[in-house]
Amino acid sequence: MEHSYLSSILKQFEYYKSLGDATLNQLTLAELKHEFVEDTNSVAIITKHIAGNMLSRWTNFLTEDGEKEWRHRDGEFEDTFQSKEELFNYWNTGWDCLFNAIRPLTVNDLERVIYIRNQGHTVTEAINRQLAHYAYHIGQLVFLGKLSKGQNWVSLSIPKGKSTTYNKEKFSKEKGRRHFTDDL
Repeated sequence: MEHSYLSSILKQFEYYKSLGDATLNQLTLAELKHEFVEDTNSVAIITKHIAGNMLSRWTNFLTEDGEKEWRHRDGEFEDTFQSKEELFNYWNTGWDCLFNAIRPLTVNDLERVIYIRNQGHTVTEAINRQLAHYAYHIGQLVFLGKLSKGQNWVSLSIPKGKSTTYNKEKFSKEKGRRHFTDDL
């Protein structure tokens, strides 16, 4: 089970990154920066927060607290991106940090205790905590992206009215163990 957990969790993180990537790719810089209501977070701000969190949580995560002294969380909620390329570079730096921390893990690491704000977590608990946090925010990115693009939005899941076609294709394949992201 532990081996399947590590490979599955990597696929889950890759999946959520792909949703974020596909959303960010569809938006212009103006759409990335748009706040739908005053004092809410734009896609750019949420992206900055996710990447900032990743850098703090995953840098030396086995040996240092996940809330780094150098992190300025409040600054993550200020849009400072000057270009889409700058936003993507920061986004990818956060993901690179996460993947570089998780890929070398072994089954023996899963029960190690690490700390986030002095609260002990097993590595498994910390991974689950962060997966849920990123999924929450990436759902926000996708929703805001869809609002921005309206009818020009390219769906990232099963489009409305296409469930029957989608299921027919899935059930046309032989039963087998595979990850739901394998066909994406």
